[in-house]
Amino acid sequence: MAAFENLESEVRSYCRGWPTVFDHARGARLTDEDGRSYLDFFAGAGSLNYGHNNPVLKRALIDYLERDGVTHGLDMATTAKRAFLETFHDLVLRPRDLPYKVMFPGPTGTNAVESALKLARKVKGRESIVSFTNAFHGMSLGSLAVTGNAFKRAGAGVPLVHGTPMPFDNYLDGRVPDFLWFERLLQDSGSGLNQPAAVIVETVQGEGGINVARPEWLRALRELCDRRDMLLIVDDIQMGCGRTGGFFSFEEAGITPDIVTLSKSISGYGLPMSLCLFRPELDVWGPGEHNGTFRGNNPAFVTATAALRAYWADGGTQRQTLARGEQVEQALLTICDENSADGAHYRGRGLVWGLEFADKERATRICRRAFELGLLLETSGPESEVVKLLPPLTVTPEELDEGLTTLARAVRETA
Repeated sequence: MAAFENLESEVRSYCRGWPTVFDHARGARLTDEDGRSYLDFFAGAGSLNYGHNNPVLKRALIDYLERDGVTHGLDMATTAKRAFLETFHDLVLRPRDLPYKVMFPGPTGTNAVESALKLARKVKGRESIVSFTNAFHGMSLGSLAVTGNAFKRAGAGVPLVHGTPMPFDNYLDGRVPDFLWFERLLQDSGSGLNQPAAVIVETVQGEGGINVARPEWLRALRELCDRRDMLLIVDDIQMGCGRTGGFFSFEEAGITPDIVTLSKSISGYGLPMSLCLFRPELDVWGPGEHNGTFRGNNPAFVTATAALRAYWADGGTQRQTLARGEQVEQALLTICDENSADGAHYRGRGLVWGLEFADKERATRICRRAFELGLLLETSGPESEVVKLLPPLTVTPEELDEGLTTLARAVRETA
């Protein structure tokens, strides 16, 4: 580890919790240079929904590179981009009756969020954006302005403006009617809240602690945005691409956002790629008004297309994810029953779950012990108080059972 400790910046984080040097990976497993195998319930922070080095995607990528397919394309028209656009339309958008235009804003999730905020402000001619408590939308300045985490916000070093937080679903433990405070501020000309251009929301707050918004809460938010002339942006960067069951996490609620951001697993292979989707009438951009040197990552288009064809041509992936989710929930229910004295409780959807205890430091101890036992887990929440489970969607029932058994052992041994 000396090279990393001596040469790499102190900003590194994941390697501190997993102090080994990884060498290769396949499916739901990583192997370090000493040959030890680890079951991966982290999945590249949700960017590896189809596992490491998925053979179907790898074959498509190798074939493309071997024929000297375009690698760097800016926003030029290429065969790889056309194949992705047509496949995404045919397999994702059209079956869900979603009329979205597709924008390639840059390679990362925060690029997609920045473009969504910029577009909303341009369309509405207003500056204010409403976000929610414990939200996380990225690390660039616009995204940080609508992020809740105080530690991450402080890293900006400058004022973060034009964003106003509101309580996320159940933030006040159900003691206050949904959107009461939000509605009151909108109605009162003395509230100090400028008329917002848009509201940005995660249906499940991943980094914020696996906080799951109820479908009825999301439907009420959609109605509020319509009534108050605000655009609704759903940040589906971590929870999209099948993580909660459906391809988009908002499908269960039956809503259609005005703008959607995607990244992480949209390329399928862990290659940098992001999308900003929006209703056609919102496409008011001038050519080049928002761009980026690496928005044309053609190898990512190739693996994204292969992933869509392999996993989204029918409903098999969604059914499998929901079945695996039931397997996780049963295991977490048992763990919580055994740890009821420590206030253990769980929450989640599909294949994203969180486990929390009254002792907020226990999550860190559990993840540390899990690593020692060969399982990769991370924490989430403002105080790292939640054990976060994010296995690949392609994990087998046997691998899932192995990981959940290891988790249960780590919980017992950190009591």
